Amino acid sequence: MTKASRRTFLRTSSVIGAGYFVAAGNRAAWSNSANEQLNVACIGVGGKGGSDSNNASLFGNVIAICDVDRKTLESKGQAERFTTAEQFTDYRELFAKHGKNIDICVISTPDHMHAPATLDAMRLGISCYTQKPLTRTIYEARLLANVAKETGVSTQMGNQGTALDTSREAIAQLKSGVLGTLKEVYAWSNRPVWAQGPGRRMNIRKYQTQAMAEVDSQEETATTAGEIAEIVADLVKAKEKEIAKALERVDWKAWLGVAPAREFWPGLYHAFQHRGWWDFGTGALGDMACHMLTVPFAACGLRDPISVVARTTGHDFDSFPASSIIKFEFPETSERPAIPFWWYDRKGNKPPMEVFSKWGLDKVADSGVLIVGEKGAFYSSDDYCGKYELRGVEKVSVDYEKAEDQGKGNDVNNMFELFRAKRAGDPMIAHSNFINRAGPLTETILLGNLAVWAASQGGPDGSMGDWGEKVEWDAANLKVTNLDQLKTPRVADLIKPTYPEGYRLD
Repeated sequence: MTKASRRTFLRTSSVIGAGYFVAAGNRAAWSNSANEQLNVACIGVGGKGGSDSNNASLFGNVIAICDVDRKTLESKGQAERFTTAEQFTDYRELFAKHGKNIDICVISTPDHMHAPATLDAMRLGISCYTQKPLTRTIYEARLLANVAKETGVSTQMGNQGTALDTSREAIAQLKSGVLGTLKEVYAWSNRPVWAQGPGRRMNIRKYQTQAMAEVDSQEETATTAGEIAEIVADLVKAKEKEIAKALERVDWKAWLGVAPAREFWPGLYHAFQHRGWWDFGTGALGDMACHMLTVPFAACGLRDPISVVARTTGHDFDSFPASSIIKFEFPETSERPAIPFWWYDRKGNKPPMEVFSKWGLDKVADSGVLIVGEKGAFYSSDDYCGKYELRGVEKVSVDYEKAEDQGKGNDVNNMFELFRAKRAGDPMIAHSNFINRAGPLTETILLGNLAVWAASQGGPDGSMGDWGEKVEWDAANLKVTNLDQLKTPRVADLIKPTYPEGYRLD
């Protein structure tokens, strides 16, 4: 089917609402007719990208896959529904060859490459499913929303809680005013589950120095300077061989992408360690708040905070702190008074117990959300607000749009919603679209990392330090209004990045 005829089909199919369906028992099923399928490209097919690409392949024809890890790439290429997909390690080469034929792109890379790949796709007219957090920086989040609006493509962020009926019901309950006047919002997470903290960067020179000190301390192993040097040389040679072996598999230049250059080190960044580094990730806040704030953001109007301030266990402006507490301040709106939102990360780091005991909550989950109103409270012990309870008030009757259940969980439902939106030619079908939900939500969340950056001093022995510098924010113009007064360097670098040659931001 040509691109033109596919577009004709999309316009025709929108007449029946959500696209082309066939009967399948008591629920609608997606047509698997080869002539009617949308063409899909998948960028990042390991880890979460593995399940994302699998989910997309249920509803579309995967014609190309990309991953910087050749072993991961080749393994996915051997899986059912991927054997005919052409393989790439650089997504720009994928777009150069197949961009005109792709309808939907699934982007599940490390955080720092979400925006570059998504921007390139949307500018080619390709609809996008991009994993959370939508971007690494605030400006990128605003830009993705603007480009989505300009191009008219359909979009969806991978915060699958938006496709849960329980979270949609929770939003409707809270919007009904069941809690009365809103007072405050809390969220706490057991993340990070990856390494974070200062002094983590490693290269061969640092390794050599550490090996020298370690061998020198083991007198029974080596007693002379010459013996120590020989042992260390052998260790360094073995490590260099290990690095070279790993780089046969990983396209490190493509992995770095828009990030500043640094040396590859096995297991330190790839795989699944990127989120703990400022250049590549967004910390525990970026990882989990996109899930946990799905309900509070939509129900409590948590847009456009005016300030953030944080306490941390300390960081070195290279790796995120092991733990943090962040306070966001939101101004009064027509629907609620000014309210604070409190964020806590690391297992065991939670709001004070009296916050919970007031509502009869004596056992609190390791991760959760609490929304407090004058009449009652909302409590969820689930990362996606997939289960919740009201304290002090009773549920009221509410209406909300239920997700199209594909019978394989909300992850699949969230992906299916994008395909529905694309088929119908209506980007607003996708609840976590970049324009109304994912972009503004990501902006709110990532502002918290400016406060974490400005709270680099921890307490003794890895304890929580004092409150750092408060960052005052002009959301409309994406500016720190007290930047000149801040002593912390490079705060503005977290707002808008600079892309190197070969990548396009604006």
